[in-house]
Parts: sequence; structure tokens; C-alpha cells
Amino acid sequence: MAMRKVIKTDQFLANPEDVVLFIAQDSVLAPLDLEQRVHSQVDKLADSNFPRRPGRVPGTLELVAHPIYVVVLQQTDTTVTALAVLHVARQTP
Repeated sequence: MAMRKVIKTDQFLANPEDVVLFIAQDSVLAPLDLEQRVHSQVDKLADSNFPRRPGRVPGTLELVAHPIYVVVLQQTDTTVTALAVLHVARQTP
């Protein structure tokens, strides 16, 4: 199967900033590491074999980017779109 184009929505790009501000309360370096980890994993979604799971909302998928953070995705035959980063305890938008 051909590689998919990875698209990062404005909402996805804004969410990591929220995550960074929350985590920064505990550690200055941890949020930067987490943000880099999330973006790196999302970029790997171009490979259809990179793991993802069915999402909580029909028509979505999720990437477990960290034990307590998931990335909500939509996927077609040619693209995978990162919609948002969520704490696992939060409701999907």
C-alpha cells in the first residue's frame, strides 16, 4: 500500500500547546519531550503499518502517543489527518 499524506489540523497543532502548559507545572523539560514525541509519532502515520486503533467516535481512529494522551485521527486511502490531542480522561470533541 502507498504511503499516506499526514495532515495536521489547526486544532491538533493548538492542542499540544495546551498539553505543554499543563505538564509544565511539574517539569520544564517534560512537555517539550512529549510534544516532540507526539509529532514524531503522528509523522509515522504515513506508514499504514504504524499502529492505530478504532476511535471512540465512529469514523475516527486513535494513536496512543503516550500512556495518558491519544491523538484523534481521520483516515482515507490517501491521507491521515491528526484532529486533536486528548488526555485519555477527556471526552472526544
